[in-house]
Order: sequence, then structure tokens, then C-alpha cells
Amino acid sequence: MIEGRALLELIIASVAIILIPGPSVMFVIARAVAWGRVTAVLTALGNALGMLLLSVFIAVGLGPLLQRSELLLVVVQVLGGLYLIHLGTDAFRHRQEHADDMIKIEEIKPSNFQILRQGFTVGALNPKALVFFSAVFPQFVDAEAGSITFQLLMFGVIFAALSFLLDGMWGVVVGSSRDWFVTSKNRLLVLRTIGAVVMMTLGVGVIIPVILGYLK
Repeated sequence: MIEGRALLELIIASVAIILIPGPSVMFVIARAVAWGRVTAVLTALGNALGMLLLSVFIAVGLGPLLQRSELLLVVVQVLGGLYLIHLGTDAFRHRQEHADDMIKIEEIKPSNFQILRQGFTVGALNPKALVFFSAVFPQFVDAEAGSITFQLLMFGVIFAALSFLLDGMWGVVVGSSRDWFVTSKNRLLVLRTIGAVVMMTLGVGVIIPVILGYLK
């Protein structure tokens, strides 16, 4: 079983990556702006379930491989860090378009099932979650604590629960002040820019310790 300190570090890292305005957060915010709090919370729930399914696939597929290869673990971590940098750079380059898209209000509100399904799809295909599960989760694995696959599955459950809680909070806050967001594209632009910079910083923060640790 993962130690208390490592678990705390995992939770802190998960909270940091979830709070970054990436695909899931921006989608929840867009739904909140368009249709309010209930729609945003349902979107967050669907998104969390989608990421939970993604974490299961990562754990079952990647866990056994990481159990056998330290070099593969390093490679996965470095590639994950590079991809975080790529996502941050891309988000920064397209921050204007993303802000424009988020203030467009759709005319027809989807059903609750459609909202859950759409949120689920965004979560299951979320590249930020994929990178985090593949590159960051392995850093908290303890090879002497038992099955790596089981540990990765546990990490996925924790991440999904935190994702629903925090994304849902985004939705409630924005849904409660939707007019304030809709009337200012600059606020959304600043939010997206901050998220892009944080993603790039996290990418660098993943790569440097991994490389230094491997070279020792």
C-alpha cells in the first residue's frame, strides 16, 4: 500500500493538474456558461467517469510493463513531460480561439443523458489525463508495495473522485456567475493563458527530476 506521504503528494499533484484549465475544465466551464450549474455538474460527473475508464485501460496495459522495466518508466515519464509542454504551447498559441469558442452559447440544451455522455467522451479522450496517468502516476508507484497495476487503479479512482469534486466546483462557481464570464472574453483569455503556462511548467518539472535521477 502506498505510504501516507506519497499519497499526499499524489493528491497534491492531482489537484494541481485538475485545476489547470485544460480540455475537461474548459468544457465544464463552457457548459456552465451556456446552461448553468446543474448542467455543469452533470458534465463533470460524466467527465470523471470517462477518466476513470481511461485510468483502468492505462493501469491494465501499462502497469505490467512498468513492473518489468525501469528504463521504460523513465521513457514514459520523459515523453509525458514533453507532451505536457506541447499541450501548454498549443493552448497558449490558440488561447484566443478557445476563448471565442467558449462564449458561443448553443441554442438547444441537451438532455441529461446527452450531457453525461458528452462529458464522458471528453474525459475518456482527455489528453491531459492520458499524459498524467501514463507519465506522472508511475512516479508514485512503490514496486515493493505490491501490484503496480492495483496501485495505478487506486490512483485512477482517487484522480476521478478529485476531478468530479473540483470540476464540479468550477461549474458551480461559473454557473452562478455566468453573466460575468459571458460578458468578458478577456477573463476567459486570461484563464486559458494561465493554464497554458502552468502546463508547460509542469512538463519541465516532470522531465528534469526524471533525467537527473536516471543519470545518478
